[in-house]
Amino acid sequence: MDWKPDWGLRGRMVLTMFLLFALYLVFVGVLWQTNSFVFLPLMGLFVLAQFFFSDKLALYSMGATEVSEEEYPELHAMISRLSQQADLPKPTVAVADSRVPNAFAAGRSQKKATVCVTTELLRTLDREELEGVIAHELAHVKNRDVMVMTIASFLSTVAFMIVRMGFWFGGGRNRQGGGIIVAIVASLVVWIVSFFLIRALSRYREFAADRGGALITGKPSALASALLTIDGRMDRVPKEDLREQSEMNAFFIVPLKSDFIGRLFSTHPATETRVDRLRELEREMETQ
Repeated sequence: MDWKPDWGLRGRMVLTMFLLFALYLVFVGVLWQTNSFVFLPLMGLFVLAQFFFSDKLALYSMGATEVSEEEYPELHAMISRLSQQADLPKPTVAVADSRVPNAFAAGRSQKKATVCVTTELLRTLDREELEGVIAHELAHVKNRDVMVMTIASFLSTVAFMIVRMGFWFGGGRNRQGGGIIVAIVASLVVWIVSFFLIRALSRYREFAADRGGALITGKPSALASALLTIDGRMDRVPKEDLREQSEMNAFFIVPLKSDFIGRLFSTHPATETRVDRLRELEREMETQ
């Protein structure tokens, strides 16, 4: 496999983390100056928990469980082979009993990664398409963007939680009300800026994982077919299932369906654009 580092992705990850770090230094300063530092220990605990247990939390939110080779021998064999082709340690294998056909990768490093697929995905895709999807998730692990997205997404979530907690604690109904209002406004600004930084990175990382997954399997058309199949099946998924799993949208290979505004701020580029790029990559590989 001719794997070359994606310097565009690496540069974006470094820039995103730098900007988020600077943003949160300012955020912490505001909380301290407004005597709202009661939130700081909670932030620290949440960040540590997310860093060390992000994969477990992701599986829990999906209702997924780790599965053994005895339970899913073909899936394990496929992931083992693709991991070798990608020059990666074999990740933990998990399956979520869900009517949403999707997959995601989680974990803080290449050695501590998990790849999860849903039961509907296993029923929907053929072998080559499934290989393309798993290779896509392994490309996320190899690019190390899973950890960056996990940390970035969680910091954004912390800011949003503080907004909600600030309102819950009562804002202006006590002597510290002014300080709490300032903390709420600062948290809201941090969440909005984080929102756009994360989406800018997320869209690019999906293109990078598509290309990486195609290089691992050598079959860009198989991944393109899988993307179209998954995207087409989303209309058949019950709305309650879509709502339950919407919080994992940034990590799915294909995002859950949304309205115009949702697509405008989507964490993923349009499926049609991704497919066009994969077909272009296929033509490049055929001429080499």
